[in-house]
Formats: sequence, structure tokens, C-alpha cells
Amino acid sequence: MKCVSLKSAHEFEIKEIAEPISNNENVVIDVKKAGICGSDIHYWVAGEPAGLVMGHEYCGVVTDPGNRSDLKVGERVTALPISPCGHCSACLTGNPQYCAETWTSATGLSLSNPGALAPKMAIRSDMVIKVPDTVSDDEIAMVEPTAVGLHAIHLANIKIGDKVLIIGGGIIGLVSAMFAKKAGASYVAVSETNAARGEKAVHLGVANAWLNAMEETFLEQCFTKTNGGFDIVIDCCGNAKAVSSALMAVKPGAKVVLVGVATEPITIPTVIAVMRELTLLGAIAYTKEEFETCIHLMAEKKIDILPFVDDIVSLEEVQAAYERLTSGTDDAVKILVDPTK
Repeated sequence: MKCVSLKSAHEFEIKEIAEPISNNENVVIDVKKAGICGSDIHYWVAGEPAGLVMGHEYCGVVTDPGNRSDLKVGERVTALPISPCGHCSACLTGNPQYCAETWTSATGLSLSNPGALAPKMAIRSDMVIKVPDTVSDDEIAMVEPTAVGLHAIHLANIKIGDKVLIIGGGIIGLVSAMFAKKAGASYVAVSETNAARGEKAVHLGVANAWLNAMEETFLEQCFTKTNGGFDIVIDCCGNAKAVSSALMAVKPGAKVVLVGVATEPITIPTVIAVMRELTLLGAIAYTKEEFETCIHLMAEKKIDILPFVDDIVSLEEVQAAYERLTSGTDDAVKILVDPTK
């Protein structure tokens, strides 16, 4: 079958791979929609590992239920893309994102388990979740990044009236901003270097304002607009400048949640964290409960994530989609892939 495979830095190729089989274990699905994630972009920029078939955010239809007796052919599903061991303390306490094995064979994130940038895929059966008929394929393909944002907000523990800064106007940033408002934040600002994305955050109603991180008066604006600094900052970028800005834009005793991933070691002014007694928290993925909660919120129409979807492309158009998402000038934050298109 045809798939999109990572060839080198900034380059995909369309190639043929074998169709997946169940072996009476994995659930095999026809992929309906798949999302392009920020972590996928890291792999694309690096060009490694060559041969990787990405796609860990998806909706599909069961063609072979494997060892899942509760699944039927034709049912729609999604899945946690992770590969936890299932028996360590992290797994047993409902936090598989901490498990040492979680990313070893993750779907769409490892060479051993090709992802959803293909018409079919095989998924570890215990990670598969049935989805309600009331939630569209496009929405289900958005569950995974939505759960990342929800997890960050849970760690932030936002109180009613808090002022929150989201650094980065990509999909995780916008979802985090949406949940921050729902948690009771009185003022939510998005920091961006891309004006089109910053303005989009305000237009979509998830942020009260966007702040240009490139302006010399950026920090001054942070303190002026909040009367002394933000209560919470959620960094969805991960680079040194973003994390440094997070530490400097808050008031004493504030909390900084680090969601963005730096692919290399970074240098930050830890003295500021010490002098202001800041709380720094790392956020990785989500719990299974948070993943399922996002499906329920969509089904109950308590959140609407479809306005974040900018385009739906074919496998042949994936290369151009990545270029668009990394242009630095386009307002696109989320592009879905339809392997049948």
C-alpha cells in the first residue's frame, strides 16, 4: 500500500509498504483522517529516523478487531499511540505517559509501528478506544492534541481570575488557551512571532490578546496588561527564548508549565526562577482518562475544535502541508490528512 515516509531533512517520499496484519492481536483499521502534530514537525526538520511513517492522531474504521472481542468490523475507533508496559508503577496508577516503554514502539513515532500516513494501520489492541457516532472523523483525529492541552491545564491548576500566558500559537497553544478560559482564567494572552497565528487566536475567541514575542517591549507589555505579571505561563514552544520569556513574564510565586519539547539542551536564566520562587512543571502527553475525557467533551458538544482545522490534504500533499505549517507566516495551525483523498 502507498504511504508517506520520511526520507531526509525537510523531505518526504511516497513509497509502498506491506499492508498491516492483525495476527489475532493488533486491531487493523482503515484510516479516515490523521493529524499533523508539532512533534512530527521535529522529525521532519531533523530528517530522522529515515523511513518513519508518521501519524499518531487519527480516526479509523475497524477491518480486523484482532483479540478485541468487544470490537466489530465497521466500528469507528481512535487510540492512544503509546506503548506502555502495563505493569510498572506509572501504568498501574493511570499515568502511562511516565512509563519507560511508552515511546519505544509508539504508533507513528517509531520505525516498528507505522502511523496513519497510510490507508491502513495496525494498532496495539489495548490502546484502541471506540468513539461515539455523534463525533465526526475530523474531531476524532483532533482528540490526541486536545488531550495534550487538557493535561497541561490540569497541571497548571488554574484558579478563577488567573491571568494566563500561552507561548506559541500552534494547535497545542490554542487548545491550551481554550481550556484556560474554560477553567476560569480572566485574561488569556497568546505570545507568537507569527502575526497571522497570533491574530487568529484572538479571532477564534480563545485569547483576549496576542503579544508579539519579537517586540522589544514584549515583557513590558506582559507586566502592564496584567498589573504585575502572569499567574500562569504555559510554554508550547520549548526553545531557550520561549522558556526564558516564560520565567520573566510571571509574577513571584507563579507557575510555569513546559509543554514544548526542545530537541537539544537549552540555556535559561534559572536565577529568575529562584528569586521569584517559581514552580516549573514539565508536561508530557496525557493520561488515558484525559484522552477519553476529550472524546466525551466533543460528544457532549462542550468543546468545539473544528474551527482549528485549516485544511484537509491527500498523501501527495503532505510535503506541502508541512512546508505551510513551518513557513512562519501562514496562519495554519492544524492540517488533517485524508489517505483516501
